[in-house]
Amino acid sequence: MLDAQDRIQIVRYRIENAHRTMDEVRSHIENGFYNTAVNRMYYACYYAVSAILVAQQIATKSHDGVKQMFSQHLVKTGKVSAELGKTYSHLFDKRTKGDYNDLFDNDENTCNELYPKAKEIVDVVSKMAELWLDEQDSNPNKQ
Repeated sequence: MLDAQDRIQIVRYRIENAHRTMDEVRSHIENGFYNTAVNRMYYACYYAVSAILVAQQIATKSHDGVKQMFSQHLVKTGKVSAELGKTYSHLFDKRTKGDYNDLFDNDENTCNELYPKAKEIVDVVSKMAELWLDEQDSNPNKQ
């Protein structure tokens, strides 16, 4: 179990990493690296989602576990829209296919469709994490 300070550091790091990773995506799309673009979109969302799960002390051990806990604790509770939950699952599937399946490639249309949705996941979940971080900063006893 992580102590409060470790959780705070991990949440901050993962949110920063989510934004840095999203910053990479546009250049991958522009250069025709569509599988890489989808990979980076997925990982940006994964970093953000895993950050908020750490903040809420929800343990996961795998990518599938993060997807399941995201759905259970954030989507089904209404903290995040069902649409964003579907997008996360779709990114997970597209990233897996692009990384591991032979004779499968993501295309420019897929990337352009997924980009704003992935950005929205990162933005929405980052705001949740930032609110949590602000709470921790303003109330050290709550940690």
